[in-house]
Amino acid sequence: MSELDLKDLFLLQKGLDETIAKRHGVTYASTREKRLLALFVELGEFANETRCFKFWSLKGPSSQEVILDEYADGMHFFLSLGLALGVTGFTHELKAPSKELTEAILQVYEDVGELSKTFTQTYYFKAFGDYLDLLPLLGYGGEEAIVAYQKKLAVNYRRQEEHY
Repeated sequence: MSELDLKDLFLLQKGLDETIAKRHGVTYASTREKRLLALFVELGEFANETRCFKFWSLKGPSSQEVILDEYADGMHFFLSLGLALGVTGFTHELKAPSKELTEAILQVYEDVGELSKTFTQTYYFKAFGDYLDLLPLLGYGGEEAIVAYQKKLAVNYRRQEEHY
């Protein structure tokens, strides 16, 4: 498939995290559980927009823009948690899992559960890698995710300025 280099995104996320830390008087250590819970919530919001699990409904998934916006929220928390673990870059070869989307999302939940118990780089890279590998299952590439992340970054900075 394609290789995704996220080093620049870690730098961008670090800037946002520092802005939030100064404004709200928080640290990575004081917000670890909140960031992990936020990631679980964002995974659910993302899954909800794909509608992949809604076997009872005939309605299709949300627009690509909406799905990528929710996906970008998850990227923000993955990047932030990585920074808390001392990770400053991650290169990942995108590959579609040999699972259907619902099962692949459940795998990410399981991975993040392990990450929340151990909080190690090993589980971090596994979880984030599996999250990134959702992109090919949706028909998206890494560049689309990066653009969505950058758009959401601008929104998040604006929200900080507006005391969101």
